[in-house]
Amino acid sequence: MPDLVKLKEKLTARLHDLDVRVHDIEEDLRSPMNPDFAEQATEEEGSEVLKELETNALHEAEQIQAALERMESGSYGECAKCGENISPARLAALPYATTCIKCAE
Repeated sequence: MPDLVKLKEKLTARLHDLDVRVHDIEEDLRSPMNPDFAEQATEEEGSEVLKELETNALHEAEQIQAALERMESGSYGECAKCGENISPARLAALPYATTCIKCAE
């Protein structure tokens, strides 16, 4: 099992980074569009990319928050499907994993 104090600090820092990223994306999406129609089309494509990045960041933040809650409840590192321990290598690679490798397959 990884050092939960260090891992919690790392996940909390990542959560903060994601919050800043989402805030920045929302600011970019609220900025006024260029009056030039051709530029508007380009900006719209960029907005679609930003929306996808925001969705991904919010999803990761949800997963991290759930992992932090599992740490608090004492269930961190237990597979949600079979109840066995999730391998330390898997948790190192994906700290918010909810399933062991076998169940994830």
